Amino acid sequence: MIELDGSEGEGGGQILRTSLTLSMITGRPLRIRQIRARRAKPGLMRQHLACVHAAMDISKAGCEGAELGSQTLTFRPGAIRAGDYRFAIASAGSCMLVLQTVLPALLAADGPSRIELQGGTHNPLAPSFDFVARAYAPLARKLGAGISLDLTRRGFYPAGGGAVAAAITPAAGGLTPMNIAHRGDAIALGAECVVAGVPRSVARRELDTLGAALDWPSAQLRVVDGRHNEGPGNALAAVLEYAELTEVFTAFGAKGVTAETVARSLAREVREYLDSDGALGPHLADQWLLLLALAVRDSGAPAHFTCSELTDHTLTNASVIERFLPVAIRHAPSSRGHRVDVLPV
Repeated sequence: MIELDGSEGEGGGQILRTSLTLSMITGRPLRIRQIRARRAKPGLMRQHLACVHAAMDISKAGCEGAELGSQTLTFRPGAIRAGDYRFAIASAGSCMLVLQTVLPALLAADGPSRIELQGGTHNPLAPSFDFVARAYAPLARKLGAGISLDLTRRGFYPAGGGAVAAAITPAAGGLTPMNIAHRGDAIALGAECVVAGVPRSVARRELDTLGAALDWPSAQLRVVDGRHNEGPGNALAAVLEYAELTEVFTAFGAKGVTAETVARSLAREVREYLDSDGALGPHLADQWLLLLALAVRDSGAPAHFTCSELTDHTLTNASVIERFLPVAIRHAPSSRGHRVDVLPV
């Protein structure tokens, strides 16, 4: 049994999600203590429980400690089963984090699967649907993963109520690793702002501020009106399309926060990425590491990537991955970023 301390590293929900995923894929039981010990409200919250229940469902796992507030969980997976699944979070918790937990496992199933997810699709401190669909999934498909995503309804924090459908097809013979050292030539850099139940003027102010900060002309800035049954909510996304990959950075409007403040915070994040030589941004590097490690395990061949920043999330993820998989993860600063190597052992 793999024993993990949930207070190590960044001490949040990432340890739980990654360990659940790898427990299912490897068939190795898991015990994790001090779950989310570094958070203001430690233990399992609703969106973390949704990840646990989803993992239990697709692997017919036995589990102790799956209850609100629990700081200890024992998880004993069975075989991963392809099928049609529906996972809903009753609160505005992120359903994209549930997808993050089960998607790599279903890529190791014995056939294709379909998932319906309900909950938050555009949440602070979680990958947005746009990030998953436009940055993460296209790279995963280059490894051989079959992934298609459809956004039925946006769900913003704190209302939630979003809906996403996903179709997942395992790669025949396993995932094939690839190196990502460079972004390639820039194809299109721009931003779009979604407003649902929020005045359109908020979107214009956010886009004007972001455009001025990044020196992007108005032709590269677009307002997207939410559907009539969405919101209230506001998401400002910078979409950076290169020959080798697409990066997506997102900031969210919130009560009491001006449109200009939202845009300036996003501009700082985008500028840090543009000023680096790393191919992947910090969030995409974090998400990519697990899939690449699985591809290295499947093939026995090493792989590497560069990124603009190595976050505590990524370093914690690397530590958990090494506990489950026969890989070694090495990282070192490069000229203006970091290089990460994943090596078979």
